[in-house]
Amino acid sequence: MPKPSFVDVEFPEELQKKALEALEIAKDTGRIKKGINEATKSIERGIARLVLVAGDVEPPEIIMYLPGLCDDKKAPYIFVDSKKDLGNACGIERPTAAVAIVIDGKAKDLVDDLVEKIAGLRK
Repeated sequence: MPKPSFVDVEFPEELQKKALEALEIAKDTGRIKKGINEATKSIERGIARLVLVAGDVEPPEIIMYLPGLCDDKKAPYIFVDSKKDLGNACGIERPTAAVAIVIDGKAKDLVDDLVEKIAGLRK
């Protein structure tokens, strides 16, 4: 799946899988915010540890503002290929466009590692 045209970074598949794994762990042992509105609020409040955004959202204008908002609020973000994968990792049966990990719980080390690698990709 090609990344959205407004994204300036290519996120390797291995990193995407780790991000989804971290999301699953955080869902069970920490706290996550599901959906574009909840993720946006988490970013604006400065409590998002990691934001996962689906790359297959149609129309892309729905999520286009998220990378800029994340940059403004210093919230790390990663694009994953599909909103179906994102929904599954959240433990819901519906596809979702965006999720924020707010409290990482037992995923802390994994999230810290991801944040570092994402920052390295963006330099």
